[in-house]
Amino acid sequence: MSVFQAGNTAVITGGASGIGLALAAKCLANGMHVLVADKDAASLAAAPKHAAHLAGNSSSTGSLTTHTMDVSKADDWKALKEAVDATDSPLKGRVNLLVLNAGVGGRTPWTDIEAFHRILDVNLWGVIHGIATLLPSVQATASGADAPPTSIVITGSKQGITNPPGTSPAYNASKAAVRSITEQLAYDLDKEQAAQTKTTVHLLVPGWTFTGLSGNDPIKQHGDDAEQRPKKPEGAWWPEQVVEYLTDAMKANKFYVICPDNDVAEEVDRKRILWSAGDITEGRQPLSRWRPDYKDAVDAWMKQ
Repeated sequence: MSVFQAGNTAVITGGASGIGLALAAKCLANGMHVLVADKDAASLAAAPKHAAHLAGNSSSTGSLTTHTMDVSKADDWKALKEAVDATDSPLKGRVNLLVLNAGVGGRTPWTDIEAFHRILDVNLWGVIHGIATLLPSVQATASGADAPPTSIVITGSKQGITNPPGTSPAYNASKAAVRSITEQLAYDLDKEQAAQTKTTVHLLVPGWTFTGLSGNDPIKQHGDDAEQRPKKPEGAWWPEQVVEYLTDAMKANKFYVICPDNDVAEEVDRKRILWSAGDITEGRQPLSRWRPDYKDAVDAWMKQ
């Protein structure tokens, strides 16, 4: 049974734009009660209208509420938990779908400690706080013989797998750690639940997606003025495409959801990932894919 069912509930961080907003719209269209959390006040204020538009203004009995928070702050997570558990909340303490999607990017020179903290505090600690705070709610929602299924989706990055140089070591490191934590979470829940698994865990790894991190403006993108809407690069996917790819993968109970885009096919991703792993098993220099001495070998590998 899919988690996307009328009456089910969802909590989505980083949900006021991009993939988070598209996923909120998916939930809303299926009659779910969605709590969208985000730090961007302007995008958050517009989120209900934008989500309803993306959902096709369906006549479902779903609802969307918003919550302002900084995922890097423990006190903000306490406040979110209170909002989820509030007696007047449509969620009433239930969380069928937990999506830890909030993230930030940016370059990080090796001497810029504040930049490292800014990225790691959001991308990594935002996930740790989210699991620690809401995993009990997810598990409680899934408890009982007739309880509905629950799912946890955590957004990673291909940069956390292949670790490309020249971008941001802090971002790469944060997403590599997120991958490790998500793998551990999936293993532990599978071990606890054995054959009675009701909570599935999924690592969402988007390809090139047209979101705020890649130059999109959520206010303009979903605004009424078509001339002001940012134009999507041809190689990128829309967030809605990522969500459809994710939901198909969730139906198949896939943990690793490695999304292609219009420039990079799934087979290309597989070869890049295998080459990166080979740096260790083959004793190559780290990040050999980007080193001139390995260019011919990399090119030959990719053409195989």
